[in-house]
Amino acid sequence: MTDSTTDPKAASIRDFDAIPETALAWHRAGRRAALATVIQTWGSAPRRTGAQLAISGDGEIEGSVSGGCVEGAVITEALEALDEGKSRELEFGVSDDDAFAVGLACGGTIRVLVEPVGSALPEALLAELCEARAARTPVAYLVDLDSQARALAYDGHETAFRMDRSGFAPESRTFVAIHNPPLRLLVVGAVHIAQALLPMARIAGYDPVLIDPRGAFGSEARFPGETILDDWPDEAVTKLGLDTRTALVLLTHDPKLDDPAIEAALRSKVFYIGALGSTRTHAKRVARLSEAGFTEAEIALIHGPIGLDIGASGPAEIAVSILAEMTRVLRKGA
Repeated sequence: MTDSTTDPKAASIRDFDAIPETALAWHRAGRRAALATVIQTWGSAPRRTGAQLAISGDGEIEGSVSGGCVEGAVITEALEALDEGKSRELEFGVSDDDAFAVGLACGGTIRVLVEPVGSALPEALLAELCEARAARTPVAYLVDLDSQARALAYDGHETAFRMDRSGFAPESRTFVAIHNPPLRLLVVGAVHIAQALLPMARIAGYDPVLIDPRGAFGSEARFPGETILDDWPDEAVTKLGLDTRTALVLLTHDPKLDDPAIEAALRSKVFYIGALGSTRTHAKRVARLSEAGFTEAEIALIHGPIGLDIGASGPAEIAVSILAEMTRVLRKGA
């Protein structure tokens, strides 16, 4: 195995922010901690709704909710909230003339919720949230700003999960913070399309892993700095795990390599399966999977021929079409 990290699973979480985990660690170490979360924005704001900042009782911080004077004010309020043991709702309105000084690109308003860990935000609830994140389980953190009730939800809020969008539940004062695992792309087949697709996917927010047991194809020289597994594809995808934040792309044209990985993916909850090949090649694939016992509805989950029909010519444009189709399925559903 050629790998830019020491553990292929670690690669899938290396860009995952650790703000809740940091706050929990500080609290358990006796340093006290508060979590500040952007709960609403209007106009211009450099951080999206759901962005978080962890503040320790001795003033150490990790993360960001804005910048400039806004962030400094949030830290001051968080330290006071720790002493008081109660959560606080903060609102900062900024004119266009003053926006740059407080970390906003132009005029706007942000609202921030500050929650001391252990008093407002129960330690056990934060620990469960962190456990779900570590297990790559999508989870929503719900807080009713009127009653101060807090809970975790593992289902419901389908649109919010799909869109990675935290915000208030309709017609309520319940804030829903979405905690999705990082997006991951598993590519079977170290071919020219993969050379273009992997860096594009990384720019789009995916953590890519390349799988190919053929050493001459999946080499460091051809894919410098990439995570490469030289296992058989079905073994590799099982090792990595297949979940709702994973896309699987198959580029080998070889049924011995593609089919076992497809079968594993069809038994999982991956959000996207795409397989390279002509309409005739895909028809043969469908026939093989039918003989293997998969239903018509299950087989229909495979996008083949892969990618949006944009008239792509050459590996780079095919990679664009694949990434575009993955995005459409992720954000709009199959």
